[in-house]
Amino acid sequence: ISISPTGMELPAGSGTAEQGRRLYLQKRCARCHGPDGTDGDAPRLLAREGQPGEDPWRRGRVLPVRAPYATAVWDYINRGMPLGDEGSLTADEVYAITAYLLSINGVIAEDAVMDQESLPLVQMPNRDNWAPLPDWAPGQPRWPGYPH
Repeated sequence: ISISPTGMELPAGSGTAEQGRRLYLQKRCARCHGPDGTDGDAPRLLAREGQPGEDPWRRGRVLPVRAPYATAVWDYINRGMPLGDEGSLTADEVYAITAYLLSINGVIAEDAVMDQESLPLVQMPNRDNWAPLPDWAPGQPRWPGYPH
């Protein structure tokens, strides 16, 4: 089941950016995305600097910025990470890593607690300007040049 923008399907749990920072380093995130989310073989997780009101797509294809809903970030991490061990993170770990990624991208305050009630309330910078993902479904080959 995928998570809707309302988050009504979200499980109980919570996490903070500080917890997420530690988990990011422990759970193989840094190995693929780089220690600060910018210099790994996998897609970048820290958006390039931008101007207030700038089109988020100009900041890079960075999920914590380009997703229209914070629940989509949680859902992607929950179902798709870490690569090769998908679905192995607990709900608390997913909330924490989501909080960390949203925090380092300036979407939420560093001390914000993400849980099933607060996450759907996050106002994403791309909520009114998003584009659908390319056509791809589980089981299909990865896109050419995808690092993993």
